[in-house]
Amino acid sequence: MLTEVLNQIGDLYPEPMVKAQKHLDSLIKPPGSLGVLEEMAVKLAGITGELAPNLSRKTVVVIAGDHGITEHGVSVAPVEVTAQMTRCFLEGIAGINVLSRHTGVEVKVVDMGVRAELNLPGLIVKKVRSGTSDFTQGPAMTREEALQAIMAGVDVAQDLIAQGSKVLITGDMGIGNTTPSAAILAVLMDIPVEQAVGRGTGIKAEILQKKIEVIKKGLRINQPDKNDAVDVLAKVGGFEIGGLAGLILGAAARRVPVVIDGFISSAAAMLAVSLNSKTKNFLFPSHLSDEPGHKLMMEYLGLTPYLHLKMRLGEGTGGVFGAFFLEAATKVMREMGSFASSEVSALLEERMA
Repeated sequence: MLTEVLNQIGDLYPEPMVKAQKHLDSLIKPPGSLGVLEEMAVKLAGITGELAPNLSRKTVVVIAGDHGITEHGVSVAPVEVTAQMTRCFLEGIAGINVLSRHTGVEVKVVDMGVRAELNLPGLIVKKVRSGTSDFTQGPAMTREEALQAIMAGVDVAQDLIAQGSKVLITGDMGIGNTTPSAAILAVLMDIPVEQAVGRGTGIKAEILQKKIEVIKKGLRINQPDKNDAVDVLAKVGGFEIGGLAGLILGAAARRVPVVIDGFISSAAAMLAVSLNSKTKNFLFPSHLSDEPGHKLMMEYLGLTPYLHLKMRLGEGTGGVFGAFFLEAATKVMREMGSFASSEVSALLEERMA
């Protein structure tokens, strides 16, 4: 049950964080000179209870689903591309595969709601339904389906953790999914739709306006309750977004760090945090998406992105870089020499104290 998962999400461990900071200050460098890497190391200690956790097993989970609102032409890509890209992930030829190989990350692919029926080796099938409904005509899914998507994501997270994953990275695939993500942002932050919407895959001005109108109509018809994240997901969300929210919650419940990718992943993270604010303790950012609303999402989550590469691909492509930095932070803790163990002048240490 979702309530049980939410109740397992706790606080950071304070004592290991103090020890981690003390260890960092003992290393042969000016205090704080490794900047955000030091902040990562301290937070990781608070999550895991370990001074230098082994994060060598990193997994990006790409969850795929289709959307009924694509019938309104809110994306330049046809809906068939979701299934086609899902095949590409499994063949190892997509952007996420290339960047995952470069950063030492394993790729897992989940069908949470692809319109096509896929029978592909290596695909994790958790299909709730073959695509959401058009939310301009009513809810995108039932409340029961929303809960099913979330719990399917929880199951994926906890299965991967049981298999040895030490860091999970969120990835998405779903043509049109910037539209429900923008709707979620508008609801949870109570902001005008215009502030939440961007150009997604690169739509032109007239399609952008149509996207805004589609979201406004969906919000007007469905009246999602911003104080009920499951209701928001059901009214204007997507199956892959619900699955990613569940993935985040499942990892947080097991005290495993989660690296958030871009716009769609951040919408999922907002839902997860809305369900339990302590989920923030287990989240790490990666990059700032070129989607204008992503900055607002990061503010909601209390996260500061590490990179701004003008990326807006999704798939987890920015997230794998964030995970790479996390592992680097643990290696600093494990491999860097201290003043006590080196010949660096004790006088220098005193002057920097």
